[in-house]
Amino acid sequence: MTTPHDAVVLAGGAARRLGGADKPGVRVGGRALLDRVLAACRGAGRTVVVGDPRPTVHAVRWTREDPPGGGPLAALDAGVREIGAGAGGGAGETGAGVLLVLSADLPFLDEDTVHRLLGALADAPDAEAALLTDAGGRDQPLVAAYRAAPLRRELARIAAERGTLAGGPLRQLTSALRLTRVAAGPLASFDCDTWEDIATARARIREHGTVLDEWITAVKDELGIELDVDTGVLLDLARDAAHGVARPAAPLTTFLVGYAAARAGSEGGPEAVAEAARKAAALAQRWAAEQDEAG
Repeated sequence: MTTPHDAVVLAGGAARRLGGADKPGVRVGGRALLDRVLAACRGAGRTVVVGDPRPTVHAVRWTREDPPGGGPLAALDAGVREIGAGAGGGAGETGAGVLLVLSADLPFLDEDTVHRLLGALADAPDAEAALLTDAGGRDQPLVAAYRAAPLRRELARIAAERGTLAGGPLRQLTSALRLTRVAAGPLASFDCDTWEDIATARARIREHGTVLDEWITAVKDELGIELDVDTGVLLDLARDAAHGVARPAAPLTTFLVGYAAARAGSEGGPEAVAEAARKAAALAQRWAAEQDEAG
């Protein structure tokens, strides 16, 4: 069971290395970078994005650091406070005991990485934060799960010592916390700071081993579908329809299978898709058998 948690996504940086472009809105695989990150943390109870409001695939609350552009510490503090306001608490209070903190420029962040961070924190009772580490062993404090109370405590301490959180480095926060670490997968910590990074990310999602998963995820987000489907079953069905009937039958048959599953209602789930696909595949095989007999 996933640890109950809220999420803060920082999306208000100046993106100077992108020439001041709207980095959270830059698209990779047809989806905005911000939407890709929000998909990875969709299990959060409350999600606050610190940045300028914009349309998003998933519902969020919005806030902004004061002053705007005050840096990650100030943005994080603003997000924590907004989480508390959404929970009905006072400034800085939060409903969940764990807060997931993410930057909005992580095109390959996925739910598995989020679950690993939450699980690592749950498995280390003395730890106050679980940080992702990249391939070089460097801590990623903006891909991390924090216990809410120590996080609020240290933000307040830094503000008191410096007089402001604006311009403060994140290491002032993490150096004061007891940490556990989670090694990143091959791409989980990849962030997009330059147009070269964006080009690399766009090329990566079109690689043979990942392009179908990327495309299916993009379509589901675009259509507001959260159903997990077995793409192998659907591809097999499309093959059977194309070979046993005619090529145009492949897309039409998969559409009809989806329509039949939708008619089964939300209770049908992936099983309804699998059952409809099984029936249609059997029909296509019967058509192919008749053709063989006629031949």
